[in-house]
Amino acid sequence: MDEAVLRQRFLGALVGTAIGDAIGADFEGKSAVETAVIEQAADTKPLLTYTDDAHMMIGVAESLEQKQGFDAEHMAHVFVRNYESEPWRGYGSGPPTVFRMIMAGEQWEKAADRLYQSGSYGNGSAMRIAPIALLYHDDLDILREVAYRSSRITHSHPLGKEGAALQAFAIAILVATQPKIGLTSINFLTRLIDLSQLEIYKNKLHSAGALLANPDKAKVVSELGNGVEAFNSVPTAILCFLANYASFESAVLFAASLGGDTDTIAAMTGALSGANLGVEAIPDKWRHKLENREYIEELASVLYEVWERTRKKAV
Repeated sequence: MDEAVLRQRFLGALVGTAIGDAIGADFEGKSAVETAVIEQAADTKPLLTYTDDAHMMIGVAESLEQKQGFDAEHMAHVFVRNYESEPWRGYGSGPPTVFRMIMAGEQWEKAADRLYQSGSYGNGSAMRIAPIALLYHDDLDILREVAYRSSRITHSHPLGKEGAALQAFAIAILVATQPKIGLTSINFLTRLIDLSQLEIYKNKLHSAGALLANPDKAKVVSELGNGVEAFNSVPTAILCFLANYASFESAVLFAASLGGDTDTIAAMTGALSGANLGVEAIPDKWRHKLENREYIEELASVLYEVWERTRKKAV
């Protein structure tokens, strides 16, 4: 893989997450709208401000950088620190409750289980997974393990952990694909289906493949979902990306136009499209007014260097 291409994809995945989040945020919880409405709203805003989705993604990247790899306890405490610093980012009720438990002395691996009897199966761990997918993109076995463990901090239900792993696999495959070879939608979905360990995700991915020929919004929402549950949003983001394979702008606008959990679905779609096309494919009109863009790009560059050092040690 050409170094310049890989760096661009690292940048694209993180910046893409934040831009998708920021563009989808104003439409969260609403019904489906026309993409032109979303585009106009994004284009007229002086600043694209992200929510807890990108805020937690930043925390993941910060922890990976500081520990030169994954350390679950450290990442949990970075989440706590960042939440305390900016609690107004739009966090749902679950993660802050977990954070307060950890602050009160609860062990990180037990806090999420205490909140929900079987753990949360929301999409919170999938929306933030991009940095982990990048760092471990060339070892899918390790990636699965780290995705599960990182999810466990806040979303310990098997469906939540599998959603994080599926989104991570999708990003990793895109990052690692040689530009000259390319990847067809069918091959991409087949690989994800083979990697998925839960039937509900396999079935949703099969449905996504059937919808590609005619991705009608109503059918997408009906068959794949647009809710906060990981199984009702991760496959949807994958469909949004594949249905708009060649355009970051079209992919994110389509994701945000579906209604429901628009910020998270658009954030995950943005991560996928950015990982595939690279940061240069993100429109300047959005990229240049993304909140904290330079810091996010710096994190992506440093993450690439961490990956490079780790790879050389393994050789």
